[in-house]
Amino acid sequence: MNPSDVMPIGDYLSGLAGGLLIGSAAALLILLNGRIAGISGILGGLLQAEKGDKMWRALFVLGLLTAPFIYRFAFGLPAVTIDAGTVELIIAGLLVGLGTRYASGCTSGHGVCGISRGSIRSLAATLTFMAAGFITVYLTRHVLGL
Repeated sequence: MNPSDVMPIGDYLSGLAGGLLIGSAAALLILLNGRIAGISGILGGLLQAEKGDKMWRALFVLGLLTAPFIYRFAFGLPAVTIDAGTVELIIAGLLVGLGTRYASGCTSGHGVCGISRGSIRSLAATLTFMAAGFITVYLTRHVLGL
């Protein structure tokens, strides 16, 4: 293995910190509010929320939208390379949205919250998400050469 192929320890620590923050936020939301931290459900519920159910949803989404800006000012943004064009990103976003409707949730709801609660349905959904991602990357990178 080439030494340049090894990730710096800071990358591992930032991944660990991010995972701890996501897990803690999900745990606090269910413990303090009795709600699952599934982003598609929270956002979808915000659009059709009953009275008294909008505020926590709006604050949650606001936190998701403002967190990158806070991070940017605190630590700076990492270099990001996106290999897809605008049309591909729009199509991908629509497919993800369609998938979350069919799966009755997204990776945060099923992968983070559902699996931690021992949900077999969430385990199946997460395995399907992951397999679809692996297959898509393999096909686009190694078969189609995109």
